Amino acid sequence: MLFASAAVIVATAMPTAFPGSRVIAMMVALLVLAVVLAIAAQRYWQSRQRESLEPPRTESQRERDEHLKLALWASGEHFWDYDLIGRRMHHMRADESIAHSAEITVLTRQGDVPPIHELDLPLVMERLRSHLQGETPLFMSEHRMDLSGNGTWAWVRARGRVVERDLQGRPLRIAGTARDITASRNAEYEHRIASEVMRSMSEAVAVLDWDYNFIAVNQAFTRITGYADTEVIGKPMEMLDSGQQDAASHERMREDIGRDGRWSGEMWKLRKDGEEILCKIETNVVPDASGQRNLYVQVLNDITEQKRAEQELRYLANYDTLTSLPNRSLLSERLSRAIVRARRESGKVAVLFIDLDRFKDINDSLGHATGDRILRAAAARVQQTVGAQHTVARLSGDEFTVVLEDIGSMEDAEVIAQQIIDAFMLPLSFGERLELSVSPSIGISLYPDHAQVPTDLLKHADTAMYQAKAAGRHTYQVYSETMDEKTRHRAILASALRRALERDELALVFQPRLSLTEHRITGVEALLRWESKDFGEVSPGQFIPLAEESGLILEIGAWALRQALMTLHSWHQQGLPGLTVAVNVSALQLQRGDLSDVVAQILEETGVSARCLELELTESVIMANPEKNADTLRACRRLGVSLAIDDFGTGYSSLAYLKRLPLTTLKIDQEFVGDLTHDTDDEAITSTIINMGHSLSLNVIAEGVETAAQLQFLRDHGCDEIQGHWISHALAPDACLRFIREYGMGHEIAAAS
Repeated sequence: MLFASAAVIVATAMPTAFPGSRVIAMMVALLVLAVVLAIAAQRYWQSRQRESLEPPRTESQRERDEHLKLALWASGEHFWDYDLIGRRMHHMRADESIAHSAEITVLTRQGDVPPIHELDLPLVMERLRSHLQGETPLFMSEHRMDLSGNGTWAWVRARGRVVERDLQGRPLRIAGTARDITASRNAEYEHRIASEVMRSMSEAVAVLDWDYNFIAVNQAFTRITGYADTEVIGKPMEMLDSGQQDAASHERMREDIGRDGRWSGEMWKLRKDGEEILCKIETNVVPDASGQRNLYVQVLNDITEQKRAEQELRYLANYDTLTSLPNRSLLSERLSRAIVRARRESGKVAVLFIDLDRFKDINDSLGHATGDRILRAAAARVQQTVGAQHTVARLSGDEFTVVLEDIGSMEDAEVIAQQIIDAFMLPLSFGERLELSVSPSIGISLYPDHAQVPTDLLKHADTAMYQAKAAGRHTYQVYSETMDEKTRHRAILASALRRALERDELALVFQPRLSLTEHRITGVEALLRWESKDFGEVSPGQFIPLAEESGLILEIGAWALRQALMTLHSWHQQGLPGLTVAVNVSALQLQRGDLSDVVAQILEETGVSARCLELELTESVIMANPEKNADTLRACRRLGVSLAIDDFGTGYSSLAYLKRLPLTTLKIDQEFVGDLTHDTDDEAITSTIINMGHSLSLNVIAEGVETAAQLQFLRDHGCDEIQGHWISHALAPDACLRFIREYGMGHEIAAAS
């Protein structure tokens, strides 16, 4: 009850007559209450008598009552008058359902105060007490009441003040107005929630009026655009437009909103600091409070970084980061489209598979950073040669692919392949005043002649490229079915090579070396042979490159070295203590960097002296990475083994590096020895190599000696040793041992006679 405690409040406001006695105080309170009730009853009867004696209402009074009715009807306020003594409320309100002022009726009600919500009652009583005790000039409260009596709570805003007091100034009546504010309270609550949601959103939110001017923005809007609310309120939304934005885009947006009530899309906006950002925008129509005009709520997300990341991912997924050429994925897509067009138009598509010759040597000798610059220069050279109308892609490493569309025949593809080869005749520039010559090997396949699908075209072009390399590099080859047979055979051979050691199919043969100064066999060269159970005798020219490509050469090389030293140790024990053996070392063995450790371990296992071992390496192997290889060779030389450079004169070695390498022997390639006494150039080259080797204190050996004339020329020009069929071809261990013994005995008999 709103004023259920009014009498208590009045009582507590009176002073206590006898504070010393609690019982007396209670008696006094009861007495006072009896007096108050008597006075109230007297006043009630007096009031009733006054009412009966009151004269009839005048015209002025009726006019005031009419004004009161109009005020109550127009304002929607309720008038209340509460008797604090009688605890009765007089309530008056206009019937708001009346449509016209002429029909206004006033509804009145006498009775108790409608129930107040239990959660609001303490605060209402506190505010009433403050007013009754004179602490506040007005009683004001917003609280929930059950106005209808059916358990439905309505929010009420009540205002009032004391309108009648007794002679002692104590309040007797309080009157005022009240208003049902449930709808506005709910609207305010919803507005407060919406404002909090808008404030806390990470997306920029802007509210636009019916002319698309800003009327409200949240904090995220300021953070994203840089504009405070005071800088944009009242301004048109176009103030944020970037120069990249289409001028007609807003017109299209308005049309979509007018038709669909919403719009979604992307627009370029300009931040306050001048930075352009791409925004994802959602715009929705919201009617204003009157329902007659539309407001527009825009939600903006800065997706600039997201779009940039998507573009980068799309680029990484389709392009090579080093050369900016299409990668394998994009190549397959473009090749597929080219085949579809060619099938529809009965055309042809050629695929060129390009590999740079000996690029690994460039990487190893000049470093990967230089190799990358060369790859970029090579990519630009290929693209410039074939033109922008054809796709050039980088698959991996030094492999490039060209897709030629709209060609008439295979001859057209061959012409372009030759143009690429000719373009690489000029050195590639890869730095400031730095140039390097690189040659390509190219394989060609043609749709529809060779294959119908992209994967097969690429595979066939790759096969043809390997045939170009086998044909001597720096050329092109057109795919044929016979190439697949060779490729399959090569793959089967590589698989069989992996089992060769397990099946005991590998063996060593030895070719004797004759000392021209000592007239005796002083050493042998160990040569590897493969007698396959499946393929029979396989040429070293076939299986050694396979072993190097697969990495098996490391295992096979160590096995060959161990077998050679075990055979030599056996020969030493059989009366040939000074004999030496030369063993070939591959590029992969040298590049691993642990060659000296492997050699030391095997020397220790076999018990052979290091001075009886010579390691042979080709110029190309040594010069692939001369600085690193020089360190490895020095470590081997410190063990005491000899080091020979094989096939000297056929590679591209630098004499400066040759001087710095710890070599002991030069072997003249049989290419020069074969034409001795027939070719003056070869004679000049051979004699020069002998003289140069001696000037560097190197032992000089000539390979491939097959005639007495060749032998005589080499003896006359001071060559130290020779090997070749004139002495003996390569022999099995037992046969070689017999030959060495017989050769020595024959020379002893000849010398004795």
